Amino acid sequence: MNHDSYDDGYIRGILNTVKTIAMVGVSANVSRPSYFAFKYLLERRYRMIPVNPGLAGQELLGQKAYAKLTDIPEPVDMVDVFRASQYALGVVEEALRMNPRPRVIWMQLGVRNDAAAELGEANGLKVVMNRCPKIEYGRLSSEIAWMGVNTRTLTSRRARILGGGIQRMALDRATTAGGATPAAQRAERTDVS
Repeated sequence: MNHDSYDDGYIRGILNTVKTIAMVGVSANVSRPSYFAFKYLLERRYRMIPVNPGLAGQELLGQKAYAKLTDIPEPVDMVDVFRASQYALGVVEEALRMNPRPRVIWMQLGVRNDAAAELGEANGLKVVMNRCPKIEYGRLSSEIAWMGVNTRTLTSRRARILGGGIQRMALDRATTAGGATPAAQRAERTDVS
């Protein structure tokens, strides 16, 4: 896979199909980007699991924290790596020891480790590097377009209204590149090329 650019369908498919995300390196400091990303994804109804040895046994936004991935007692769909690039290979190695294994390894903005990506893909995992799921969710759902940000996504379709309170946009809609096939079906295909 070319990790220099990702098809919107690939990213949308991952974000539509994962339900449980373990964020490795999340901080309890409310001014850190990892805290913002964790909170944002939690508000989008993902099951978020904080992984940080300094927080182990405590709670972050009501979610029990674990010291390491292999301590998590439930299945995880995606591991979000919020650590420096040199630690990504170790995170992938630990993720491969999980039972069951996650389906996705996602490395945050500024995190790129080709050896870690190669190891994950060789073991059947989908891999994303140097991207933020918070930003990608906002871009693909058009949430950030409400603030005047260019999302590079053009559509004449009206946003789906999801009920009361703060409006949260949905990812599962047709795009100019994706046609009418639901993103969840595209993501479940076994080919990743």
